Amino acid sequence: MAVNRETVDLSAYPDLVVIYLGMEARSLKGALTLLKFGPKIRAAVDAEPPGLLRHENMFYSLFPLHGGMRQYWRSFEELESWAKSLPHHTWWVDFLKDTGGTGFWHEAYFRRGGMEAVYDNIGDRLGFASFAPVVPAHGPMFTARQRANL
Repeated sequence: MAVNRETVDLSAYPDLVVIYLGMEARSLKGALTLLKFGPKIRAAVDAEPPGLLRHENMFYSLFPLHGGMRQYWRSFEELESWAKSLPHHTWWVDFLKDTGGTGFWHEAYFRRGGMEAVYDNIGDRLGFASFAPVVPAHGPMFTARQRANL
């Protein structure tokens, strides 16, 4: 059977952002924390935040338990606006106070160019951190906007 080879026309999405996110359980408590986030994330996606084009759940590994998602956003501004709003803002503030036995990371890719990432309490180096120099996410490296030079 011949291959049905297709592609996509992204011309209507000049500011497209693709972001991969992951949460890694660092303990039994972390596994429970990770599993509790599933319904919260589903509810946030079902609310159809402006600019979210697609959400896909992903499973990275069983040991350690490591799950996440890939999302497609119309623009960084819409992604950033959602990240600064509820419920995401509360999740982030709570995580920074207590990781719940987890590590978190994300990597973002911008159609107009640029990439950025952050890794919080991740064990083994993954993604960009497996080959590029790792630096503290402070000062000019604190926010996604600053890391991506947007």
